[in-house]
Order: sequence, then structure tokens, then C-alpha cells
Amino acid sequence: MTTIGILIIEDDQEINHLIARYLQKEGYVTHSAYDGEDALSWLAEQSFQLVILDLMIPRIEGYEVLRRIREKDNIPVLILSAKSEEIDKMLGLDLGADDYITKPFSMGELIARVRAQLRRYLILNNASIDTLQILKYKDLELDLGTCEVRIGGKVKPLTAKEFELLKLFMSSPTRVFTKSHIFKAVWKDDFISDENTIMVHIRRLRTKIEEDPSNPQYIQTVWGIGYKLGDGQR
Repeated sequence: MTTIGILIIEDDQEINHLIARYLQKEGYVTHSAYDGEDALSWLAEQSFQLVILDLMIPRIEGYEVLRRIREKDNIPVLILSAKSEEIDKMLGLDLGADDYITKPFSMGELIARVRAQLRRYLILNNASIDTLQILKYKDLELDLGTCEVRIGGKVKPLTAKEFELLKLFMSSPTRVFTKSHIFKAVWKDDFISDENTIMVHIRRLRTKIEEDPSNPQYIQTVWGIGYKLGDGQR
């Protein structure tokens, strides 16, 4: 089983979550961004094999996000936009987009175009994505293919939420995650009804992966902000 990372940049949470669910059913690993700044932050800290980009997003518009992607990377960018005029499509494609789908769209068409872009990208780049299956930090390993977590080779059973929390931290090892960002990424919700929810899950995760949960080496607390992975060094 191979693992491919896709970044979904869409400010409409319902659409973003719907796309994520369908892509996850196809076996892809997804991350969601809801504005341009959040998207560029993800792109600076993690490698993706495809980006789905809405043009009308807050803080930094989609065209500027696309321009910055193309300054550094040749990954496929699939624009998903309500802008249906020919001039909009021409501008998006001229800036380096690989495909352009107008809203409303069918999920079947989107999945088919995602597959086509990924197939072309992996073949042209002679990419081997087997190594993307396992995230590593010190003696901690997270296998995205089997959904197993191992420490020193020993499997540690985690709940689904604990696994998603650890995957979030290990996917961006230098990033400090706020509680709001963690809640959005793992619980798929913008609103934190109870911050204790995150604290409880972090505490349970530490009891399973830390040798000394009171002196954690993997999941560090950044006081007043949130959490991060260790010292940020692989």
C-alpha cells in the first residue's frame, strides 16, 4: 500500500471536509487549509504530492498561493473554483495550474482528475512513494500504511484520535500547533467546545508512547500556545 499526501485549500469547511472524506476513502492522506496563510504554512513544512486549490480564499488569495507554489515546486495543482469565466481559467493555467474544475462539480470527476494528475506526476518524476509510508522521529515510527505506531520496534496500540494526533505532529516536526489548529485538524471542527478534550487525549497518548509521561520527550507542551513534536529534530 502506498501513501500520497494531498493538501486541500478550501475555505468552505463543508466542501473541504467532503473532499477529504472521499479522498481518504481512496487511500490518500489529506490535510486541510482554510485560508492562504495556513496553506503556505503547511506547504513550507511538509511535502505533498498534489494540491487542490480554491481561488477565492481569505488572507492570501488563491492566485498568489499558486504563484508561490510554482516558485519552488512542480507538484500538481488542481484549481477548484466558482470562477467559471474563460479569463479566470486562462489566468490559473498560465500561472501554472495543471487542471481547472468549476463549481458545482461531481465528486466522481474530481477523483478521476486527481488520479490522472498523480499518475502523470509520479511517472514524470519517476517518484517512489513507498518511503512516504513511514514517519520517523528518534525511535518512534508511525506507519501510515498499516496505521501502526512502533517504539523501538514494538507496536503501541493507539485509538483513532491518538493516531491522528501523533500523525499531525510527526507530519510537521518543526511546527508548533495551537489547540485551535489541533482541533480543526483532528476533530474536523473550528469550534473548541472544551479544551480539556485535547488535553485528555494528549495525556493518554503520552502514557502510551513516553517512557516518563511527566517528562515527555516526544510531545512537548509549548506553554500558552499549544504542542509540538519534541525538539523538532528528526
